[in-house]
Amino acid sequence: MPLKKGDFIEIEFTGKLKDGDIFDSNIKEDLAKLNPKAETKPFVFSLGSDMFLKSIEDFLIGKETGPYNIELTADKAFGKRNPQLIQKMPIKIFHEQKLNPVLGAAFNFDGKIGKVLTVSGGRVMVDFNSPLAGRDVVYKVIVKKKVTNLAEQVKALNEFLFRKDLKFEIKDKNLVLHIEKAIKPFAEAFKLKYKEILDLDLKVEEIEGEKKSLATLPKSQSKEEVPKKTPKTSQ
Repeated sequence: MPLKKGDFIEIEFTGKLKDGDIFDSNIKEDLAKLNPKAETKPFVFSLGSDMFLKSIEDFLIGKETGPYNIELTADKAFGKRNPQLIQKMPIKIFHEQKLNPVLGAAFNFDGKIGKVLTVSGGRVMVDFNSPLAGRDVVYKVIVKKKVTNLAEQVKALNEFLFRKDLKFEIKDKNLVLHIEKAIKPFAEAFKLKYKEILDLDLKVEEIEGEKKSLATLPKSQSKEEVPKKTPKTSQ
Protein backbone atom coordinates (compact mmCIF):
# COMPACT_ATOMS: atom_id res chain seq x y z
CA MET A 1 0.00 0.00 0.00
CA PRO A 2 1.20 3.55 -0.71
CA LEU A 3 2.88 5.36 2.15
CA LYS A 4 0.82 8.10 3.75
CA LYS A 5 1.40 10.97 6.13
CA GLY A 6 1.75 9.71 9.69
CA ASP A 7 3.11 6.29 8.72
CA PHE A 8 6.24 5.21 10.56
CA ILE A 9 8.79 3.76 8.17
CA GLU A 10 12.27 2.28 8.40
CA ILE A 11 14.78 3.48 5.82
CA GLU A 12 18.39 3.16 4.81
CA PHE A 13 19.83 6.28 3.24
CA THR A 14 22.92 8.06 2.01
CA GLY A 15 23.17 11.79 1.40
CA LYS A 16 25.74 13.08 -1.07
CA LEU A 17 26.76 16.38 -2.57
CA LYS A 18 26.55 16.71 -6.34
CA ASP A 19 30.29 15.99 -6.57
CA GLY A 20 29.75 12.65 -4.84
CA ASP A 21 31.05 13.50 -1.37
CA ILE A 22 29.01 11.70 1.30
CA PHE A 23 27.83 13.81 4.24
CA ASP A 24 25.38 11.45 5.98
CA SER A 25 24.44 7.77 5.86
CA ASN A 26 23.27 4.74 7.80
CA ILE A 27 24.40 2.31 5.10
CA LYS A 28 27.46 0.41 6.30
CA GLU A 29 29.76 0.83 3.30
CA ASP A 30 28.90 4.52 2.90
CA LEU A 31 29.08 5.35 6.61
CA ALA A 32 32.52 3.73 6.75
CA LYS A 33 33.77 6.44 4.38
CA LEU A 34 32.74 9.06 6.94
CA ASN A 35 33.74 7.20 10.08
CA PRO A 36 35.17 3.68 9.90
CA LYS A 37 34.36 3.11 13.59
CA ALA A 38 30.73 4.21 13.44
CA GLU A 39 28.02 1.61 13.84
CA THR A 40 24.98 1.58 11.58
CA LYS A 41 21.46 1.36 12.95
CA PRO A 42 17.99 1.51 11.42
CA PHE A 43 16.38 4.91 11.03
CA VAL A 44 12.68 4.95 11.85
CA PHE A 45 10.54 8.07 11.59
CA SER A 46 7.00 9.30 10.99
CA LEU A 47 6.30 10.71 7.53
CA GLY A 48 5.20 14.32 7.52
CA SER A 49 6.23 14.93 11.14
CA ASP A 50 9.46 16.88 10.49
CA MET A 51 11.63 14.02 11.69
CA PHE A 52 13.69 13.95 8.49
CA LEU A 53 14.38 16.38 5.67
CA LYS A 54 10.96 17.77 4.68
CA SER A 55 11.53 17.41 0.95
CA ILE A 56 12.37 13.73 1.41
CA GLU A 57 9.27 13.16 3.52
CA ASP A 58 7.08 14.92 0.95
CA PHE A 59 8.60 12.84 -1.85
CA LEU A 60 7.96 9.52 -0.08
CA ILE A 61 4.30 10.18 0.71
CA GLY A 62 2.31 8.18 -1.85
CA LYS A 63 5.28 5.94 -2.74
CA GLU A 64 5.75 2.23 -2.06
CA THR A 65 8.58 0.46 -0.23
CA GLY A 66 11.73 0.18 -2.32
CA PRO A 67 14.75 2.23 -3.49
CA TYR A 68 14.63 5.86 -4.64
CA ASN A 69 17.18 8.37 -5.90
CA ILE A 70 16.14 11.90 -4.93
CA GLU A 71 17.89 15.02 -6.23
CA LEU A 72 17.32 18.24 -4.29
CA THR A 73 18.35 21.78 -5.10
CA ALA A 74 19.73 23.85 -2.23
CA ASP A 75 16.42 25.58 -1.50
CA LYS A 76 14.72 22.18 -1.12
CA ALA A 77 17.56 20.68 0.91
CA PHE A 78 19.33 22.70 3.60
CA GLY A 79 18.42 26.15 2.36
CA LYS A 80 20.32 28.94 0.72
CA ARG A 81 23.10 30.69 2.59
CA ASN A 82 21.75 33.46 4.81
CA PRO A 83 24.08 36.49 5.22
CA GLN A 84 22.30 37.36 8.47
CA LEU A 85 23.71 34.18 10.02
CA ILE A 86 27.24 35.54 9.65
CA GLN A 87 27.97 37.48 12.83
CA LYS A 88 30.82 39.57 14.18
CA MET A 89 31.87 38.83 17.77
CA PRO A 90 34.48 40.30 20.14
CA ILE A 91 37.50 38.06 20.41
CA LYS A 92 37.46 38.51 24.20
CA ILE A 93 34.40 36.22 24.38
CA PHE A 94 36.64 33.39 23.20
CA HIS A 95 39.68 34.39 25.24
CA GLU A 96 37.63 34.49 28.44
CA GLN A 97 36.98 30.77 27.88
CA LYS A 98 40.62 30.11 26.96
CA LEU A 99 39.62 29.31 23.39
CA ASN A 100 41.57 30.21 20.28
CA PRO A 101 39.30 31.26 17.36
CA VAL A 102 41.50 30.35 14.41
CA LEU A 103 40.30 30.24 10.82
CA GLY A 104 38.09 27.20 10.21
CA ALA A 105 37.57 26.33 13.88
CA ALA A 106 34.01 25.40 14.91
CA PHE A 107 32.44 26.30 18.25
CA ASN A 108 29.16 25.44 19.96
CA PHE A 109 27.10 28.47 21.02
CA ASP A 110 24.32 26.97 23.16
CA GLY A 111 23.55 24.31 20.59
CA LYS A 112 24.30 26.40 17.48
CA ILE A 113 27.49 25.51 15.64
CA GLY A 114 29.44 28.46 14.27
CA LYS A 115 32.52 28.30 12.03
CA VAL A 116 35.22 30.97 12.22
CA LEU A 117 35.62 32.78 8.88
CA THR A 118 38.04 35.56 9.81
CA VAL A 119 39.91 36.92 12.84
CA SER A 120 40.94 40.56 12.58
CA GLY A 121 41.29 43.63 14.80
CA GLY A 122 39.86 42.02 17.92
CA ARG A 123 36.81 40.81 16.03
CA VAL A 124 35.86 37.30 14.96
CA MET A 125 33.53 36.68 12.02
CA VAL A 126 31.47 33.54 12.73
CA ASP A 127 29.26 31.72 10.22
CA PHE A 128 26.18 29.99 11.68
CA ASN A 129 24.91 28.72 8.33
CA SER A 130 24.67 24.97 7.93
CA PRO A 131 27.80 23.60 6.22
CA LEU A 132 25.38 22.25 3.59
CA ALA A 133 23.55 25.53 3.01
CA GLY A 134 23.60 26.55 -0.64
CA ARG A 135 24.53 23.06 -1.83
CA ASP A 136 22.54 20.79 -4.17
CA VAL A 137 22.35 17.25 -2.80
CA VAL A 138 21.37 13.73 -3.82
CA TYR A 139 19.80 11.18 -1.49
CA LYS A 140 19.72 7.44 -2.02
CA VAL A 141 16.79 6.20 0.07
CA ILE A 142 15.67 2.60 0.53
CA VAL A 143 12.29 2.28 2.22
CA LYS A 144 12.56 -1.06 4.00
CA LYS A 145 9.14 -1.37 5.62
CA LYS A 146 6.33 0.28 7.51
CA VAL A 147 6.75 0.13 11.28
CA THR A 148 3.40 -0.61 12.90
CA ASN A 149 4.48 -1.72 16.37
CA LEU A 150 3.60 1.08 18.81
CA ALA A 151 6.55 0.43 21.12
CA GLU A 152 8.95 0.74 18.17
CA GLN A 153 7.25 3.98 17.17
CA VAL A 154 7.62 5.39 20.68
CA LYS A 155 11.29 4.37 20.76
CA ALA A 156 11.92 6.13 17.43
CA LEU A 157 10.25 9.35 18.58
CA ASN A 158 12.13 9.26 21.91
CA GLU A 159 15.46 8.92 20.13
CA PHE A 160 14.57 11.75 17.75
CA LEU A 161 13.59 14.17 20.52
CA PHE A 162 16.13 13.24 23.19
CA ARG A 163 18.98 11.65 21.24
CA LYS A 164 18.89 8.71 23.67
CA ASP A 165 16.97 5.56 24.46
CA LEU A 166 14.49 6.11 27.31
CA LYS A 167 12.59 3.68 29.50
CA PHE A 168 8.84 3.93 28.98
CA GLU A 169 5.51 2.20 29.51
CA ILE A 170 2.36 2.30 27.43
CA LYS A 171 -0.82 2.08 29.50
CA ASP A 172 -3.99 2.29 27.42
CA LYS A 173 -3.70 5.72 25.73
CA ASN A 174 -1.03 6.96 28.12
CA LEU A 175 2.72 6.98 27.57
CA VAL A 176 4.81 7.11 30.74
CA LEU A 177 8.41 8.24 30.25
CA HIS A 178 10.94 7.53 32.98
CA ILE A 179 13.36 10.42 32.80
CA GLU A 180 15.93 12.36 34.83
CA LYS A 181 14.64 15.28 36.88
CA ALA A 182 16.99 17.70 35.09
CA ILE A 183 15.23 17.24 31.76
CA LYS A 184 11.67 16.76 32.99
CA PRO A 185 10.53 20.27 31.92
CA PHE A 186 12.08 19.69 28.50
CA ALA A 187 10.21 16.39 28.15
CA GLU A 188 6.89 17.85 29.24
CA ALA A 189 7.17 20.48 26.52
CA PHE A 190 6.65 17.70 23.97
CA LYS A 191 3.24 16.54 25.22
CA LEU A 192 1.54 17.92 22.14
CA LYS A 193 4.11 16.27 19.86
CA TYR A 194 3.42 12.83 21.33
CA LYS A 195 -0.32 13.41 21.06
CA GLU A 196 -0.14 14.55 17.43
CA ILE A 197 2.17 11.79 16.21
CA LEU A 198 1.23 8.81 18.40
CA ASP A 199 -2.16 9.82 19.84
CA LEU A 200 -0.79 9.14 23.31
CA ASP A 201 -1.07 11.31 26.42
CA LEU A 202 2.41 11.89 27.82
CA LYS A 203 3.15 11.51 31.52
CA VAL A 204 6.64 11.96 32.95
CA GLU A 205 8.03 10.13 35.97
CA GLU A 206 11.35 11.16 37.47
CA ILE A 207 14.25 8.81 37.99
CA GLU A 208 17.52 9.41 39.79
CA GLY A 209 20.34 10.45 37.53
CA GLU A 210 23.10 12.94 36.93
CA LYS A 211 22.18 16.38 35.76
CA LYS A 212 23.37 16.75 32.21
CA SER A 213 23.14 19.55 29.70
CA LEU A 214 20.48 19.07 27.08
CA ALA A 215 21.46 17.75 23.69
CA THR A 216 21.10 20.05 20.72
CA LEU A 217 17.51 20.16 19.57
CA PRO A 218 16.63 18.57 16.22
CA LYS A 219 16.35 20.92 13.32
CA SER A 220 12.57 20.96 13.44
CA GLN A 221 12.66 22.05 17.10
CA SER A 222 15.49 24.62 16.94
CA LYS A 223 13.95 27.81 15.65
CA GLU A 224 15.31 30.38 18.10
CA GLU A 225 17.71 33.10 16.97
CA VAL A 226 21.43 32.41 17.03
CA PRO A 227 22.53 32.81 20.67
CA LYS A 228 25.44 35.04 21.55
CA LYS A 229 26.56 33.33 24.75
CA THR A 230 29.61 31.43 25.83
CA PRO A 231 31.27 29.47 23.03
CA LYS A 232 32.47 25.92 23.59
CA THR A 233 34.67 23.79 21.44
CA SER A 234 32.56 21.79 19.01
CA GLN A 235 32.65 18.04 19.44
